[in-house]
Amino acid sequence: MGFWATVTGRRKPVAPQLEALFSLPAAAITLQTAADFTMTGRGAICFRATEGPAFAQTMAEIVALLDNDDDPDVEQSTDQFGYTWLLARQQDMEALATDLHAVTTTLELQGFSDGVLCTLVSFRDPSGRSLALVYLYKQGTFYPFAPTGPQRRDNVLEIQMRDLLRADLPIEPDASRWMALWGAPGL
Repeated sequence: MGFWATVTGRRKPVAPQLEALFSLPAAAITLQTAADFTMTGRGAICFRATEGPAFAQTMAEIVALLDNDDDPDVEQSTDQFGYTWLLARQQDMEALATDLHAVTTTLELQGFSDGVLCTLVSFRDPSGRSLALVYLYKQGTFYPFAPTGPQRRDNVLEIQMRDLLRADLPIEPDASRWMALWGAPGL
């Protein structure tokens, strides 16, 4: 950290490690074999939309890229906080990770990376429990999120999944960054 950063208390932001999204297939295999969680085929990206024709054109390109066949593979929605969510569907984890990477890379290349918040991929076990692996864009790390109902989460399951996936994914060490994504598309 440089002198000015020390004086102002600011740090240089961590560069996103988008290639970490390609670790999701290995993590999905670990979840299935060790914890009986299977992917739901849904993944979502959360970002703050901006105004203007450049952003509108970028969004049109992203939707066209993901929705390139007869069935709708992508849905767009806005949450109660004003964030935009793009929900992608793929039954193959490698294809889903590729789609999520393509969206995030496109936003980044077009200059909209400051608004990207996170990416999530959802899983379920045979008893119906939900689990999401959440990628924090600005941290370059993942954390597990296990909602159990309205405004409730299973912290024990999250800690178990953190420990289980440590070898597959870069896990966020600061649990205070493990945001609750209530009502996120794809969960």
